[in-house]
Amino acid sequence: MAVRFSGAIGTSGGEFSAIAKQARVLSLKPVKRIVFKFDPFVKESEHTRNFFFNISRKSIIKTNPGCVFKANVVCDRSTPTVTFNLENGSEVLFKAQNLTALEMFQLYNKHITSLVPKEEPVTVLKTKSEKAATQSKKKR
Repeated sequence: MAVRFSGAIGTSGGEFSAIAKQARVLSLKPVKRIVFKFDPFVKESEHTRNFFFNISRKSIIKTNPGCVFKANVVCDRSTPTVTFNLENGSEVLFKAQNLTALEMFQLYNKHITSLVPKEEPVTVLKTKSEKAATQSKKKR
């Protein structure tokens, strides 16, 4: 007699789908400038470079086209860092030596995307003729 199946049928999409999910909610509106500093010969800089690649996609840049990206490539075996200069004058520093790209996205969304002001719904102004037309349709 066979054992009945129980549990999930599919598996998770992995790290790439998790990064894509975090990138969908990411917003660059509160950021003025992002500076990436890494040594390409240090193994720990791989995740920083992946974060740089993923955050500089067109769909993310559209959230703030005025945001400046700068990559400082050094050769001094220093630890990789990502510095965010915010519109309000403050600065956020990620020391990315032990962080994965997914963890950097999660930290960004937790600390910086939460600073985006909530958008209020826009009220549509109607002319007198439009108001009269909608009222006459209601009377029918």
